[in-house]
Amino acid sequence: MSFDLVIYDCDGTLLDTETLYGEVSLLLCQGLGLTQWTLADYHANLVGIPLSDGLKVIEAALGRPLPPDLEDRIEDGVAARLESEARALPGVHEALSELAGRRCVASSTSLAPLRRNLGLAGLLDLFDPHVFSASQVARGKPAPDVFLFAATQMGAAPENCLVLEDSVPGVQAARAAGMQVAGFTGTAHDKATTRERLLAAGAATVIEGYPEWPGEAARLWGLRAL
Repeated sequence: MSFDLVIYDCDGTLLDTETLYGEVSLLLCQGLGLTQWTLADYHANLVGIPLSDGLKVIEAALGRPLPPDLEDRIEDGVAARLESEARALPGVHEALSELAGRRCVASSTSLAPLRRNLGLAGLLDLFDPHVFSASQVARGKPAPDVFLFAATQMGAAPENCLVLEDSVPGVQAARAAGMQVAGFTGTAHDKATTRERLLAAGAATVIEGYPEWPGEAARLWGLRAL
């Protein structure tokens, strides 16, 4: 026996794209005059939430309206980087092949760039067509909407779903959906601090890399019988 459905976040969990989003966004924001922001500001304020929500944070920090095409410019910049930089995390294919049961993606990234990024990294075939986005629901993470939407589309009960997440908003969203959730620190700059924050948000466990994932997922399933 295993979880009926394993749901994966994308950026920072399947793909090492959080740094790309940060670098591309920061460069564009500095060109608009937000010169005081650093990558640390980006990670503290925007990681784990939809880019559309993050743009509101940027706009408030800048103090004036953003160009209407800024989101498209960020997504295009990330895609251009992905064309030349392999960003699929090590061991993803092997771990997912070993894990029994169904799987899908539920991400804060809008659906079109999400599918494009997964394809550029060579991961789309592992999930297609089961790729879901916060752009398909009313509220982004930390609200549970995208995880509940994914479970409904897959015909899975929330209590039988396991989520892998790298951000506090993502962990909070999974817990609010009534799902079991594991944290991931494989792309974190400060793994120890990130681990503490994910556990405090409600993660049942935290892994650093995909070699740990099949065994830890099996362990979490086994705990349900205790």
